[in-house]
Amino acid sequence: MNKKRTGLRLGTLLLAGGLSACSPTRLLQPGQRLLSRVKIEGAKQADSERMQALVQQKPNSTFPLPKVAIYQLGRSFYNPGRIQQKLDEDRTRYDQLMKAAATDSAEVGKLLTKRDRHTRRHQLALDKGNAVMRLGEAPVIYDSSLTAASVQQLGIYLKSKGFFRSSVSATDTVPTERFAPFRIFALKSPFHADSQRVTVTYRVQEGPAFHYAQLDYDIADSAVARRVLASQPQSLLRVGQQYDEEIIGSERSRLETLLKNQGYFDFREQYITLEADTSFAPTTVRLRTLISKPARGGQHRLYTIRNVNFITDAGIVRFGQQRDTLVRDSVNYLAYRHRFSTRALDRKLLVRPGQPYSLAKTQQTQRQLSSLDMFRFSTVTYRRVRGTATLTDSTQGLLDATVNASPAKKFQETTEFGGTYVAEKVGPFGNVRLKVRNVFGGAEVLEFGVRAGFEGQYNLTGLNQSDIQSSNLRSQLTTQLGANVNLVLPRFLVPWQGGRYFARYNPRTRINMAYTYVRRPEYTRTNVEGTFDYLWQPSTYAQIVLTPIDVSIIRTASIDTAFQNLLQRLRFNQGSPLYRSFDNLFVPSISASYLYNSNDFTQTRDAQYLRLFAEVGGLTRGLYQQEPLTTYREDFGSNKLKIYDFGKFTADYRRYFKFSPNTYFVYRLAGGIATALTSTDIITQNKDGSNAIRETLYLIPYDKSLFAGGSTSVRAWKPRRLGPGAYATTRTIRNSDGTTSTVRDYNTEQPGEVLLEGNVEYRFPIYSFIKGALFTDFGNVWTLRNDPRPGAEFKLNEFYRQFAVGSGIGFRFDFDFLILRLDVATKVYDPSATGNKWVIRKFSLREDQSAFNLGIGYPF
Repeated sequence: MNKKRTGLRLGTLLLAGGLSACSPTRLLQPGQRLLSRVKIEGAKQADSERMQALVQQKPNSTFPLPKVAIYQLGRSFYNPGRIQQKLDEDRTRYDQLMKAAATDSAEVGKLLTKRDRHTRRHQLALDKGNAVMRLGEAPVIYDSSLTAASVQQLGIYLKSKGFFRSSVSATDTVPTERFAPFRIFALKSPFHADSQRVTVTYRVQEGPAFHYAQLDYDIADSAVARRVLASQPQSLLRVGQQYDEEIIGSERSRLETLLKNQGYFDFREQYITLEADTSFAPTTVRLRTLISKPARGGQHRLYTIRNVNFITDAGIVRFGQQRDTLVRDSVNYLAYRHRFSTRALDRKLLVRPGQPYSLAKTQQTQRQLSSLDMFRFSTVTYRRVRGTATLTDSTQGLLDATVNASPAKKFQETTEFGGTYVAEKVGPFGNVRLKVRNVFGGAEVLEFGVRAGFEGQYNLTGLNQSDIQSSNLRSQLTTQLGANVNLVLPRFLVPWQGGRYFARYNPRTRINMAYTYVRRPEYTRTNVEGTFDYLWQPSTYAQIVLTPIDVSIIRTASIDTAFQNLLQRLRFNQGSPLYRSFDNLFVPSISASYLYNSNDFTQTRDAQYLRLFAEVGGLTRGLYQQEPLTTYREDFGSNKLKIYDFGKFTADYRRYFKFSPNTYFVYRLAGGIATALTSTDIITQNKDGSNAIRETLYLIPYDKSLFAGGSTSVRAWKPRRLGPGAYATTRTIRNSDGTTSTVRDYNTEQPGEVLLEGNVEYRFPIYSFIKGALFTDFGNVWTLRNDPRPGAEFKLNEFYRQFAVGSGIGFRFDFDFLILRLDVATKVYDPSATGNKWVIRKFSLREDQSAFNLGIGYPF
């Protein structure tokens, strides 16, 4: 025991000594000081975060990694002389090789490529250090000139926000008081003054904030003045607001866009000037908006579109041949060979002859053409009409518009191969998709998809398929096959003419058919689904999908007897509805969803995401289904199709905060409810009619249930395995002595009718294309009505104590075109655990405590 204590003390002292040896002050040259901290004091009304961003020098970051320590670790074995020697040797060696291969141009080209690759790597190490040093950060050496520049920038910022009497000063404090807990091991005070570190304090005197007392306009062009004054209700400036140059800049942009949308093709923001007069009254500003005349004098010119030419095969050149011209609604469609329906293109064209020029219609036309997925690129350009063809009025002008659209490939094939590692099995998968553009000549898109894969799954019925499960679940490969056909029409498929009104919303009709086949040792199941959707975009970031027809037929072709017995035991012993998923169902429904997403694919914006989904199904079942319904215990495959009526609503909100170009804080809140609308009378019996049990239940199709857990949910739990509530699902195992015992079951899906969950994630860069994340997830599912499983029902006075919590760390490998993700999560709080529910105390990487999640793209 004494030896252990002595070893522990020695190890602690060595650790303390090692950490003290890693002090970044050891890297300082004589006369240099390390920037330790930056403070801004006195900012009461101004945005202190914006002011922090204006500071020219910031201390080294320590969260989530001590980057200076990493830099110092790499520097400990950094030898620039050796790297320079290698660089010179590589250059000499490749020069000799290229000299020997002087007559072989192909070989010389390969050697040049290799030489450049080697020399770039060595030069990067010379310029920025080795790979470990680049993973960290060099110590920030205090520079007083940058502090002076920061004072100037902060003063400019304050005055731009209306603090015209503000002042900023800075002091650098030496020595800096620091807290170093490891000094205790050297029998020293943890608080000490470090003379090699600097704390810079910026002291702000804001003074009074100036507000607008009067807003005036001075516009020489009367036609422009009428339009600007008519738009005053939309102005970003109001009397009584605080002076803000950022908002003034936005108002200038608004006025430019306003006039460009009303025909002023030549108008520029430079014509707009806003003058501030602070002598009007104390702490007030009289703001005057001036719009000058064009440099050539006279009035600003209004432009009307004379001709519109639409070239549908831009980029194709055929010498000696002229493009053929078709005219529809006064628009000229030009092509060597007309492959696209002019009617389909005409619906997307908002730039029309005889109409005033509009920037908004120009941009919307480009977006509409891009959304067709028919062209590699499309642009709209304008040419002023000069000479005798122009209008006699000098305030009027004419434009000829040209739409250049370069067609994409008619056929596009995508093949994807990969593998999964689930349940200790490697499972290959493959997807093949074929896209056919303009299949019927009306800018339609037809897609075919075929997928096949094998995935490891645990055999829930055990090793010997007996009625009693074994403690060691056997993993086997399951077969998953699927196919789908998808047709997208660039319009609403309705029995009446939609006209041009809907064209601005990018209307589409989607018809989809899909087939899925799953074969496992326990069962074989198929699903055929057909949907008919209307899609449109009310704004740039929003999309609405209305599905008036959604029909699914789910059949269980075969089911293993042992697995069937297991489902019945789960039903009678624990009240699990899992057996309902293997009944034969007919699921008709209608649904609608709303999606708002201001982010991009790589999630690099300060953005918001909202998805709302509502669905009702089986409303007409009383017309063609008589109750009670019959279910045969021993042969699910022979059961008739059943229809349940149900309603479902889900909501998903996400917020993305961008702290820096590569640092983000993201949170997500999601919830939902799925419930039967009416009860169902059902008889469960043997095929001979014996052992009949009649029940009145509130049933929903299993696939419409809500689930928690998985790589995009609460990541410490397996997919669809969390819940319900505080109930712990168990299974029976056979012990080595022949007896049986009950243990937790982490492999059975847990459907619910109420879902509440959330995620919090901090994303940060690690090195080059490697990004990191720290996250915490919480959530659960519950049943809505009385449930025989204690703790499974949603109750207002208990649900908040039944949230499962998991935390972890993630790595994202960002290859621009593809993002691979690995998340490692562990359970922190398990509401279904026996005894102490803070299971983080029993931390391990075992399957029942932690989970590894592999995926493509970000989880949310």
